[in-house]
Amino acid sequence: MREQRLAIAVAEPMGEGLVSVREGSELDLDVRLESVHEGILVTGEVDAVAEGECGRCLIDIALPVEVEFQELFAYHSGEAFEYGVQDDHVDLESLIRDAVVLSLPFQPVCRPDCPGLDPVTGVRLADHPELVTPDQRDPRWAALAGLQASEDHGPDLASGADQQRD
Repeated sequence: MREQRLAIAVAEPMGEGLVSVREGSELDLDVRLESVHEGILVTGEVDAVAEGECGRCLIDIALPVEVEFQELFAYHSGEAFEYGVQDDHVDLESLIRDAVVLSLPFQPVCRPDCPGLDPVTGVRLADHPELVTPDQRDPRWAALAGLQASEDHGPDLASGADQQRD
């Protein structure tokens, strides 16, 4: 068994969209390599900082990324194994990239209760709390409000009160 602690510079960006681990930033890697019957079992943890923008209010954010991974690098790679041992070496780059990218949030936010932007003015609502109204509705859903009102006054089909009696 061999354990290593490494600090690696990111050669190319990891992730796309609103948040990614930028090129040149540092990955802290703790890895343990164990020889097993089928190959080499790699267990580790990656720590990094992902940078991007909030999906609601579009301000710049930095999110800590902590990912644990475990993968078997098979001596005889086939369809069942994605990673293989080649010339008694294992290449961890794709494993680390996959683990980091899959841990990135799809819709990153600066804080869980971020109110986002005002749909009319585009002003960041966290900076102007007086603009936030609790009953503010998206105008695209206005037609559905009419449906709800008609259902409230319509026939009660569940109880059968409006059914014809013989």
